[in-house]
Amino acid sequence: MSEHRRKPPQPQGGGRAASRRAAQQRPGRGAGSGRDVPTASPSGPYADQTAHGGRADARRAGRRGTASRGRGGKGGGNRLVDYPRADKDGWKRFVPSWKLVGGTFLGFFAVIVAGAGIGIASVGTPDPNKAAEAQNNVFQWADGTQMVATGGSTNRQIVPIDQIPLSMRNAVIAAENESFETDKGVDPTGIVRAVVNMATGGSTQGGSTITQQYVKNMYLDSEQTLKRKVTELFISIRLGMTEPKDTVLAGYLNTAYYGRDAYGIQAAARAYFGKDAKDLDPSQSAFLAALLKGPNLYNPDGGIGTAATPEANEKRARLRWAWVLDREVAVGRMEQSERDKYKEFPARVDSEQARGMSGQTGYLVEVAKQYVLKTTGITAEKMALGGYTIRTTFEKPKVEALSKAVEDTRNDFLDEKKRPQYDTFVQFGAASVDVKSGAIVALYGGPGWDHKHFANNANTSGVPVGSTWKPYVLAAAMQYGTQNSKGSGISVDSKYLADDLTVITNRKGQPLRGKGGEPFKQKNESPQAFGYVTLDEAMRQSINVPFAQLIFDVGHDKVRGVARSTGILDESMDPDDNASFALGTSTPSAIRMADSYATFAASGTHHEPFSVTRVTEDGKDLPGFEPPKSARAMDDAIADNVTKVLRNVVENGTGIKAKKLGRPAAGKTGTTDLNKSAWFVGYTPELSTSVTLFRNDPNSKDKALMSMNNVGGVDSIHGGDIPAVIWTEYMREALKGTPVKQFPEPEEIGVTADASGAPTPTPPAPSYSPSPTPSVPPSSSAPPVSPSPSRGGRPSCKPWAGLYCDPETAGGTTDGASNGGGDNGGIGGTGGSGTGGDDGGTSGFPDGGTTGMPSPSSSGRPGRPGGSTNWGMNMGASG
Repeated sequence: MSEHRRKPPQPQGGGRAASRRAAQQRPGRGAGSGRDVPTASPSGPYADQTAHGGRADARRAGRRGTASRGRGGKGGGNRLVDYPRADKDGWKRFVPSWKLVGGTFLGFFAVIVAGAGIGIASVGTPDPNKAAEAQNNVFQWADGTQMVATGGSTNRQIVPIDQIPLSMRNAVIAAENESFETDKGVDPTGIVRAVVNMATGGSTQGGSTITQQYVKNMYLDSEQTLKRKVTELFISIRLGMTEPKDTVLAGYLNTAYYGRDAYGIQAAARAYFGKDAKDLDPSQSAFLAALLKGPNLYNPDGGIGTAATPEANEKRARLRWAWVLDREVAVGRMEQSERDKYKEFPARVDSEQARGMSGQTGYLVEVAKQYVLKTTGITAEKMALGGYTIRTTFEKPKVEALSKAVEDTRNDFLDEKKRPQYDTFVQFGAASVDVKSGAIVALYGGPGWDHKHFANNANTSGVPVGSTWKPYVLAAAMQYGTQNSKGSGISVDSKYLADDLTVITNRKGQPLRGKGGEPFKQKNESPQAFGYVTLDEAMRQSINVPFAQLIFDVGHDKVRGVARSTGILDESMDPDDNASFALGTSTPSAIRMADSYATFAASGTHHEPFSVTRVTEDGKDLPGFEPPKSARAMDDAIADNVTKVLRNVVENGTGIKAKKLGRPAAGKTGTTDLNKSAWFVGYTPELSTSVTLFRNDPNSKDKALMSMNNVGGVDSIHGGDIPAVIWTEYMREALKGTPVKQFPEPEEIGVTADASGAPTPTPPAPSYSPSPTPSVPPSSSAPPVSPSPSRGGRPSCKPWAGLYCDPETAGGTTDGASNGGGDNGGIGGTGGSGTGGDDGGTSGFPDGGTTGMPSPSSSGRPGRPGGSTNWGMNMGASG
């Protein structure tokens, strides 16, 4: 290539590219900040040094240059807030200056103050005269007709501060808010706690000052949300700033709820003491101040829930009342000499609410209210404001029939004037449940609130159920078996030793030990030696010993599980794993027992008991009142076999009085030590009903059960007489017009697993051997038994027993010994006075359904009833 076509060599100083880069330098940029491009000879002694660092250094330098121009060389630019900080490098750019922090805090505080000021200015102060007045709650029968309208009669009654005695003001301030007269109306700590809890989904907590409580009372009908809590805070602050303390205190006392449907101090004074508020003395004032802690738990009448029984409430109220008086002394609002005058808990007048709900109405309403509160979460205070229409499951004809059956028997049985030492304090309770749904259709809670009987005997606890507990032991054995059945459920044909004072052993065959270390012996009422009997026979005669042993062979936990699956509550079960547990030391209510036995009637399907089907408020239905879903408690074959055994109890055993119902029925009797309680729980395919009879003084301190020996002029009371008669009379009326229905025929289940020590069956006699032409008819070792009751002996009916005693079937023999009777009459007994049986089902005393002759059993062996247990000896109860 020719010379003239070659490119001329570029100068070492960078050439055109260098020139362009130099031209693009920002104004004011130093010559030495380029890209390692020398602008002068590199060899001069004063030449600029070549810059290093590349593009990053160039960007930083550019930012510094810009900042210098904007702030006179000090950085920051034209930004309103210098963040990130321009005059810092690296992570320091993100550290705010103290000026920024201080300014932000002051700005935020200013916004909060301004917002609070606007909020406080925008809310109004509450007016107690405009507070919502109590409305009626309307309770309906199952068919929708009105049962009763409650509440509304005791609305808020506003009284000025000068009509509220100083003793009441002192009591409330001492108990509720000692610093009330000096605080600003709010408790910052309590507010923060409440807001945090509500914001995080925790429980709501009310304000701790009287001012805050007053504001809360005004919004009782509003949902307690975070917004509502902030609104209440603003109102409380405003009240503290603008209203005199006397106005706030009067407002609080005029809007607070005290129980007995009483809102306001005037209504409360009238409801509890029958006087105006201005006439309250310091002791009565302390009582009403104690109620402000929560009337549901401190009203001695009782409240809603298992923890709010009249007994528990009165105990809490007494303690709180005494504390309020002592607190007044401690904070200088009462002299000790004045305090010493008040030693007795103040007496109260009868509840006007109670007087307005006579008969069974009070108990029905209370059960329905409890169900509503449990289902919806509505508070008792909100319920008391009213406005609800509640349709119950209670059927008026059945309630009236049950009440009549109890009252007729009571009137014919008891004579308090003639036998005051025995016939007083006798209590009746009953409940009836629909088998198919669990609906409570009727109950008997007592003579009525109008008779000053507030405890609901249908829903009470603390009354042992006796031998009505034995079906759970049998059902558990059918389901789980014993140590002798190799994992299979056992048959009711399994035999157990039934002799009195038999030593009970554990699963290893070792004797249980008594308190003194001696072998534990279970007692029957009768001393007769029964030998080995089938479980079917033991249930028919309600003999204690077989079941006391069976529960150890099965396991206490398994029995508890079966009972629990049928609706028995854990808290009502005896926690001890002793022999007595099998004999009924647990204390379920009559409602729970009726519902539990309905599980057997429904072939093992359980329905939780319920009492309300619909609740409306302002014309809108509240959710959650559909009937509870059913659950499988046990296999239908087990339940139906239990029913077959309990049918035998009614047809041939201790419950034979219920046979007069005239339709298929099954049931079990129960009696406890010293006849302190007696039960009959039975059912048909349609209806399950329990009846209990016990004796205690409702005004006693411990409400302890008392013996029913000699009650009604009878030596002892058993579940097979009075309770069974009430059951029969009620069921006859309740089922009138209902087609007769049969129980399902059960399939045979289980293996025959006799108890340890049972004799080996002897080979069959030749006459029983299969043969085309048997020459000898089957025979039995049992003595001949008349197929119909004998009429030997004189009738045993007592004068009071005309309603239900049949002299044709209740007579005994003249000689108890001739029928194998023991010293106490045993089976038979002289002149019908024997006590041979848990419930005397085959004895000669008034409830003995057959004569003194032994009645045939399913095993073909003559039997003899068991009896009540001596708790002093074996801690047991009998059936």
